[in-house]
Amino acid sequence: MITGDAAYIKKLNRGLILSKIIENDGISRADLSKITGLNKATISVQVADLLEEELLVEGQQEHKNLGRRPIILSLNRKAGYALGIDLDKGQVIFNLTDLLGYPVHTETVQLETTNYEEILDLLSTYIRDFKSRCQESAYGIIGVVVGVHGIVSSEEIIHFVPQLQWRNQNLKADLEKKIAVKVFVENNANLTAFAERVYKHNQSDHLLSITMQSGIGLGMMTNGNILKGFHGYAGEIGHMIVVPDGEPCPCGNQGCWERYAAESSFFRELAEKYGRHNADFHDIQAWLDAKDPVMHELIDCFIKYISIGLNNVINLYNPEVIVLNSELLRLYPDAVKKIKARLTSTISHYDELLVSDFGKQACVMGACVYGIKNFLEISDLNLQVTDEKLAAAGEYF
Repeated sequence: MITGDAAYIKKLNRGLILSKIIENDGISRADLSKITGLNKATISVQVADLLEEELLVEGQQEHKNLGRRPIILSLNRKAGYALGIDLDKGQVIFNLTDLLGYPVHTETVQLETTNYEEILDLLSTYIRDFKSRCQESAYGIIGVVVGVHGIVSSEEIIHFVPQLQWRNQNLKADLEKKIAVKVFVENNANLTAFAERVYKHNQSDHLLSITMQSGIGLGMMTNGNILKGFHGYAGEIGHMIVVPDGEPCPCGNQGCWERYAAESSFFRELAEKYGRHNADFHDIQAWLDAKDPVMHELIDCFIKYISIGLNNVINLYNPEVIVLNSELLRLYPDAVKKIKARLTSTISHYDELLVSDFGKQACVMGACVYGIKNFLEISDLNLQVTDEKLAAAGEYF
């Protein structure tokens, strides 16, 4: 049984009210009372506080009926901004969104170093710049969330990043010392799964998201929460061994899944077959369109190893939804069909398997909404960012 004092109950009610206002894209006080079950007096007091804090705005809804038009409460999306950062080997993606998760500015910076101090200085410089752009809003930057392609502990300490060879780095504390802003550090696969849950699969309580770029990571959403494990290290599924005594991996093992089913491994194989070390996704698309037999052989082998790992993942977690985050699979229309054809075990059960629409933006999108959820202190965040709403959002700066 959950108990708490008046302040705790007020905080829970506040979070419920905010989540329902966001979920309904604006709602009247009367309807808010109906769907939350809170009495009108509680709604009135909470809404008054939120209006004073500039987190809500009021507007009138157009309707054809006679009588007074209802006043609609909406989240003040420009009251503050979230900054998401995807820190990967070779590049950093920055994404700034408003409080409803609408992108305001995205920027990709190429990295020429893996040195921790140099990257720390680069991140600090860019965060300061974004902070200055948002200083006219009521809350400015409400949080910076950094997605790391490696193992992050429950205390947000970077335990190990194989691609950068970082060990035991406290990026959160180091950034907060340099810049007066709240910083969160999280595994990139967890943030990718969070983006899928918040933006696309609001009703899925058992969602798995598998990132497949420089390595393979698994983000798990259970009942709306990220499943992290005891120390925070859960989800390092890329280091599941699928080929005994196979290719050596930077983690120290041999035959890890990501050595065969990550996009980075595909590009290594592609370089050997074609003698092209600078090939990109446009080249792959051209080879696929031309029905190049070597390219189709590479894709089939890639799908084979994806399927081997997926079979293990499905048997471990019995997911409702599995989302594969891979630019390469998005180029190949038959990818999901061919993967499903290899998942033939009678004891493997899942409801839906698909390729993510978010691509490389998934991590920073998840980072931004993770920051928003923590700032608003709500238990469940459901957003719907459509092309029409994006077009109507307008310029911010």
